Amino acid sequence: MSTATVAPKRRAPVRPARLLLHLFLAGAALAWLAPLLWALYAAMRPYAETSAKGYVSWPDKLSFDNFTNAFTQSDMAHYFGNTLLIAVPAVLLTLFLSSMVAFYVSRFDFRVNLALLLVFTAGNLLPQQVIITPLYRMFLLIDLPGITVSGKLYDSALGLVLIHVAFQSGFCAFVLSNYMRMLPHELTEAALVDGASVWRMYWQIVLPLCRPAMAALATLLSIWIYNDFFWAIVLISTGENMPITSALKNLSGQYFTDPNLVAAGALLTAIPTLIVYFALQRQFVSGLTLGANKG
Repeated sequence: MSTATVAPKRRAPVRPARLLLHLFLAGAALAWLAPLLWALYAAMRPYAETSAKGYVSWPDKLSFDNFTNAFTQSDMAHYFGNTLLIAVPAVLLTLFLSSMVAFYVSRFDFRVNLALLLVFTAGNLLPQQVIITPLYRMFLLIDLPGITVSGKLYDSALGLVLIHVAFQSGFCAFVLSNYMRMLPHELTEAALVDGASVWRMYWQIVLPLCRPAMAALATLLSIWIYNDFFWAIVLISTGENMPITSALKNLSGQYFTDPNLVAAGALLTAIPTLIVYFALQRQFVSGLTLGANKG
């Protein structure tokens, strides 16, 4: 009894163009990762060794001592707390307010819809450096006794929260309005026929469907607000009220700065943004690619 033999499938030859593409992608990835890997390498070496042998040398000892020293010397735990007090309310308020604006301009037909959206979006077109002087003077004039420690809007976490909400709401409203326009209008029309209020249509019907877009915007906002240094250095004068981006200044002395220690501190400050990204990675990618195959 004869048995039929199945011939093995022949692999398609690798095309030179595909090989060049993979080489280019690998090189680009290595170019992006090289500074990070170099900072990690420097952070794990003691400064005495690198000063004697140079940074381009084989290490005699690798340890995490610089990370421990950077965390304690810069009082990083305190500055992480300050950043949470700024970033978390700013992200939540921005998403909440911008989603309400997006719901209004996308689900209701009024003459001012487009003008309202343009007003929100136009705020992103102004460079921050142009309006910093009037904002600085305004923050000094607004008194908030009993609400902030300084008694003013200046030098307070509340001031930074309001600044971030004002500057990021336009972009979020623009993105969410385009997202909500893709949702079928029959959903809100059926809810309106059933007697649902406008708030219920927004909170229980439209907003849950916007979870991918909200997650993508939450990831971007968290990174942008967390990495902000410009507004904090201008609108905060007390060192203890500064966010985490200013904690690295505590690692620089008046006459000497340990670059290995600063590299360790910089890597520590980048950890929360990585946690946020990997935690929301699936929703972030789905929010960015939604509608790519529509048509």
